[in-house]
Amino acid sequence: MSKGAQPPGAATEPTDPDLDLAVPARRRDVTRGLGPVVAVVALGGAIGACARYGASLMWTTRPGSFPWTTLLVNGVGCAVIGVFMVVITDVWAAHRLVRPFFGTGVLGGFTTFSTYAVDIQKFVAAGQPRTGLAYLALTLLVALTTVWSAVWLTRRALMWRQR
Repeated sequence: MSKGAQPPGAATEPTDPDLDLAVPARRRDVTRGLGPVVAVVALGGAIGACARYGASLMWTTRPGSFPWTTLLVNGVGCAVIGVFMVVITDVWAAHRLVRPFFGTGVLGGFTTFSTYAVDIQKFVAAGQPRTGLAYLALTLLVALTTVWSAVWLTRRALMWRQR
């Protein structure tokens, strides 16, 4: 008997067609509607990446120096994510494509944690592991602080506005 084969006459558990993606109808249900989501994420990502590229042209960083522009872009992006999430969860019943377009696409393309990781790798390769570690910690601190602060300030502003 081959590996994984059931012995003759063995009872098998029925498969739930709502969970089994091997059922063609279920596969169609899962993929239906993903085209617009993928399209708006791609469009938003292109816009966000262009904005990040524009920031890198406006505030250039010399090779080997501290990547302040990347740190600033990531901090600003995290702050905007904080404001955006409060607005679309507490204030505005947004269309189903707004979050993937702006949150995942634009802000995902704008923030650049992949460049951040490469910058850390470059510091380590250049014999500056302390600078790389400091940059790693500073970016994490900036990202968490800005998103938390933006959420808190946005909620405070909304409460003040409702008075």
